[in-house]
Amino acid sequence: MEEKKDKKQKKIENRVVKIREKNIKELVKSIEEISKNMISQIRQGKSPVFKTLLRGKGNVFYDEKIGYFQLRERYNFRRFLNIAHARKFMQTTLVMEKAYEYLNEGKTAALREIYYDLKHTLPKSKENTFEEQRESDNVLTDLEHGLLTIREKLNVHADAKGSLYGDITMQDVKHNNDIFNAAKIGRGGWSIMSHVEPEEIKIKKINADYLLVVETGAMYERLVEENFPKKNRAILVGTGGQPSRGTRRLIHRIHYEHKLPVYVFTDGDPYGWYIYSVIKFGSMELAAHSYYLGVPDAKFVGMTMRDVEKYKLQNVTEKLKDTDIKRIKELMQYPWMQSKEWQAELKTALDKKIRIEQQALANKSLSFVAEEYLPKKIKAREFLP
Repeated sequence: MEEKKDKKQKKIENRVVKIREKNIKELVKSIEEISKNMISQIRQGKSPVFKTLLRGKGNVFYDEKIGYFQLRERYNFRRFLNIAHARKFMQTTLVMEKAYEYLNEGKTAALREIYYDLKHTLPKSKENTFEEQRESDNVLTDLEHGLLTIREKLNVHADAKGSLYGDITMQDVKHNNDIFNAAKIGRGGWSIMSHVEPEEIKIKKINADYLLVVETGAMYERLVEENFPKKNRAILVGTGGQPSRGTRRLIHRIHYEHKLPVYVFTDGDPYGWYIYSVIKFGSMELAAHSYYLGVPDAKFVGMTMRDVEKYKLQNVTEKLKDTDIKRIKELMQYPWMQSKEWQAELKTALDKKIRIEQQALANKSLSFVAEEYLPKKIKAREFLP
């Protein structure tokens, strides 16, 4: 039984290596091979088939050994001559052809653009290729899992989201090889692109001791205004809520390529804790890409229930809603949140029925978070694992 498990794990590890190492030429070749196989199947009088990794929750598991989500080696087969599959098969070939075009022409497109690029009514029918963007997004996800790649390598991306500030020098290879420092382009810092792969954005130099991920835009701006990055030799990443793939990928790269510790600073509520969980462990939806996006060594620096008592913030807490309580109970069941520290944190929130926001620290003073709260907690290593 143990030997069987090792073989399955080896298959998953080999898949991860393939995803990591595939370049544009290999992706182009992969699409050509899939297309040729489909043509061959048609000529033999067979139904052409598209194969992709099965993405349902039942195929996702948390790998305690490496600290993030993964997909098992199970596949979904989409057949053109199956009435239930025909429409999606057609959509898949359209998206695959368009990705092939983008790769060969060196163009990139947003998810919304590829939807409109492919949306039309089929000749001599009233049938549209796509009725809504959700359809093309889902097909694209199937394609990246079928090709063992990520959509950013297929030159397709979501809207940019997230900000970077601090003494980090980077080079935009795809835009005149521009070299810039994220602390010298204004208080807003660098707007993190969706495409942050090494072949597009090179990280040239970092002068910092750690990377601090900040949930809210208001807190990110507060820390920049208080000159926190320079005073504390920190790189700031503002996620503006749930972090985008590009932001998670950049956090991952900074951590692994430059050995910077990652500390996550969110609200003390189910939403903030989930943001931390996604940065650290990855997500079920993108389990196949956790190797590229997760940072298992990340630590949680706040806000915590202990902060409420320690800094006397009882009067600026918020009451938990019924949906918050339900979400906390779900978090307590997750295998990756079973440490005694997190169980105690979640139980305290439930017992007191409170949540605490980052901005509540302004109750002490506007500069308190930058001058007292974060420097002292980080120095004392008051983290949740």
